[in-house]
Amino acid sequence: MIRLIASDIDGTLLRDGAVHIAPALFDQIHRLRERGVLFCPASGRQYSSLRRLFAPVADELSYLCENGSVVWGPGSPGPVLSKTAMDRGEALKLCGEILAQPHCEVLISGVNTSYLCPKQGDIVTLIRDFVGNNVVILRRPEEVPEEIVKVSAFCRTGAADMAPILSQGWEVFHPSIAGDRWLDFMLADKGTGLRSLCQVLGVDLSEVMAFGDNDNDLPMLELAGRPYVMEKASPKLKERFSCRCASVESVLEAFLREPEEP
Repeated sequence: MIRLIASDIDGTLLRDGAVHIAPALFDQIHRLRERGVLFCPASGRQYSSLRRLFAPVADELSYLCENGSVVWGPGSPGPVLSKTAMDRGEALKLCGEILAQPHCEVLISGVNTSYLCPKQGDIVTLIRDFVGNNVVILRRPEEVPEEIVKVSAFCRTGAADMAPILSQGWEVFHPSIAGDRWLDFMLADKGTGLRSLCQVLGVDLSEVMAFGDNDNDLPMLELAGRPYVMEKASPKLKERFSCRCASVESVLEAFLREPEEP
């Protein structure tokens, strides 16, 4: 029995440069709900960004945001169901190391705000205008006025190249590649967020279907009873999981055609 479906966004629901969720998915979300199955976006993105993406059904969903560091329940806005904050002193030290790299920018995440200390303007355009996050510009990381739940390095030369350099000594923050140019650091992960949400909902992890394409999806996929990886997923995920798909929507459509379990 499947009672919850959790899906990554970038590279999974948004593929090949897409910036809008396929309208067919919103219809599927309604049909799933009629069968008692909930849908949950699971992303490194911020809560506000995800609500904009899922505007037609925004109030009906729970959200795993900031790679599971913040979990929101349904509503407008919904309640924060869980939050995993980093040690502030250590997080700020990490921010300094990221900014010291000539080709890197830092993004510091609060519960629903992205804090930037831009060296170049393109990072502001990307996060505020393209991704759609709530953005505050600061002179230095120490000015962040709230608890820090995630620190991300935007690596212009590529996250894979910078990961060995920036990850060294920061294993406590579970560094993970979250995209071609993104390296994330946090105490939580998508598995942490999924476990917290399932506890609140009373859903067993075996009753979860999950979709992902990148290494930061691994903790969530490992917990889910029915994990799928995209055909263009990272080699690590392809080695670990045998169920693959070209689109989330095609799998959901097949699932919706299955007879309902008593």
